[in-house]
Amino acid sequence: MTIAADLPTATRRSSDLSKHSAEVFAEAEDHPVTVTRRDGEALVLMSQREAEGRARLLDFAAQLITVALDGEDPLPERMSKAFPWMLALTPADREACAKDLVDAARASFSTDQPHLAIMELTSWKETATAVAAGLGAADLEWLEEDDVAELVERP
Repeated sequence: MTIAADLPTATRRSSDLSKHSAEVFAEAEDHPVTVTRRDGEALVLMSQREAEGRARLLDFAAQLITVALDGEDPLPERMSKAFPWMLALTPADREACAKDLVDAARASFSTDQPHLAIMELTSWKETATAVAAGLGAADLEWLEEDDVAELVERP
């Protein structure tokens, strides 16, 4: 299975680009569009955001494959070599992070939705950055609904 084979959900003729370009471009902002040509190979038109998301997903996939093939150490240790920011997390969080990243990658690959893995990767990296900055050291006191004496009015 190739990524290009699974991209488009709509097909347009190349003549539609000249006759109905605004409509084709609007469609391509929502999802990739295959543009067929009589004199050449079909092309895929997509937003830059979509193309960048796919490129980031492929980069992440390459890192995961490298981690998977890199020795006998436990997965969180191998992933910490590929993603050094994971070292800011506790060992338990590194384990949860490794599992979450692999699960999100599998979901992204199987549903052709790059944002699932990229969002998980970004979330964990930002968490590690916050922990490294000391933002997780404060003890928090969570308020229960019963503890809230008065609701604040909306401005």
